[in-house]
Amino acid sequence: MNISCLRTVVCIGLLLLTSSCLWAQSSIQYQPFFETERLGFGFGSYGRIGVGWLPTIQSSDGRRLNLNNMGSIGGRMEEQDYMELGVAFHIKPDNFPKDSTQITVQIRSSLYSNNLEYFGNSSTGDAFSSLTLAFPEIFVEARDVLTKYLNVWVGSRLYRGPDVHMADYFYFNDHSGQGFGVEYKGTRMSMNFVSSTDTTASVPPYFYLNIKSGTPSLELRQRLVTVVEQDIPLSKESFITLIGEYHHMGDPSDKEINPGDSSALYSFPGEDGWVLGAKLQWNRIPGFSQGSFNHVALRYGHGIANGGDGGNSRTWNTFGAANLDTYSFANAYAWHFVDHFLLNMGDRMSVNGYGLFNKSKGAADTDGLADTYLGREVYNLKTEWALGVKVVNYITDQFHFQSELHHAERRDGDQPWYAMTKLSLVPTLAVTGNRSVWARPHLRLVYSVARYNNAARDAAYSPYLALSGPERWGQYIGVKAEWWTW
Repeated sequence: MNISCLRTVVCIGLLLLTSSCLWAQSSIQYQPFFETERLGFGFGSYGRIGVGWLPTIQSSDGRRLNLNNMGSIGGRMEEQDYMELGVAFHIKPDNFPKDSTQITVQIRSSLYSNNLEYFGNSSTGDAFSSLTLAFPEIFVEARDVLTKYLNVWVGSRLYRGPDVHMADYFYFNDHSGQGFGVEYKGTRMSMNFVSSTDTTASVPPYFYLNIKSGTPSLELRQRLVTVVEQDIPLSKESFITLIGEYHHMGDPSDKEINPGDSSALYSFPGEDGWVLGAKLQWNRIPGFSQGSFNHVALRYGHGIANGGDGGNSRTWNTFGAANLDTYSFANAYAWHFVDHFLLNMGDRMSVNGYGLFNKSKGAADTDGLADTYLGREVYNLKTEWALGVKVVNYITDQFHFQSELHHAERRDGDQPWYAMTKLSLVPTLAVTGNRSVWARPHLRLVYSVARYNNAARDAAYSPYLALSGPERWGQYIGVKAEWWTW
């Protein structure tokens, strides 16, 4: 081959290589992460971490002193490690500032252990420690879209009002979950799509026996929860919130359910439920400093909307058993009442307190244990109440002394009343120097002591008593930290 031919071959090869590279580049959609004047970021976190032990049981990790099935109602100073980490992307519209739409994409993760293990001794790859990563929030929201005051969101979010923080209890309108919503001024409407793959969960089951395919198989159905809330101003510092919910689970197949049919166990018929409630909020208390408030809430749930147990108030966590003659929850109900207040006395002291009463009943014809899905037995009635007060003395800007006193009682069905009284003494470093109940981060030394009545002691009706055995008193010592940046 002469030099002229070689040059020709080389040129053709280079052209083919160049064209192939160009074709490859045009076939890949590169999406680099970058920041522009139209894109802003926000970061936030909530968490608690620390260590604890039981002075009466050597070499034992700390255990919560509260009663069973009440979560942190009765005080949260012994809670285990937990963390949330969130990021928000704030996007400006193309013709900003003429278009004032506020666009947010928000993602929040949560991390916790399922078996009381410390974060420092756990990992997501350790089957024993069961460190769990979840994403309670992934949603997109547009505020002031199309017109001023109109907000629209889609996704999964922690859609709820304020909690009783000292009991970690979101008590009135916890609509957290996946769905969509629209807000306009004081009106909020949303739909939550609830389902669960847990076949041992409370009835009505989300599983059903699908016969339409010709081959019977277990499938998953959803509960649709439609919510409407309305804020009504009463004065500059007070307003009332009205709430209404409608729950619906459709029939699982085109076949009429016959309770005598063996397949009925897997195919509970469609169900409905509803909720009505009101919350009165006074955000200024005469004679007390700025930030004082009193919030009172009352809520009634009917049918499959009678949920709220285990320290949460989500109405779609249906309580109790169905009527197995009809496989219906038509007569189930629940009452929830909460009073939550904060009294600030200048920069010297704050008093935070709550009172609550919850009563829920399923549709079975008994108050005690009743048969339910897959042969399980559950209590068909529960009644609980609790009182708690926290006094925060601001010794200096950074040294606060917290004292908490709680009393909680619960009755499952026709069982005796279980009762606990707990005192917590908590010297606290509020390192930001803010004289406020809400100052964070906190570094705390925690000492809690609880007294149980005979019924709670004999039934070991507490995480602490389940470890220690039947004792009248329980104690907890811990060194804890809590923070938030919201």
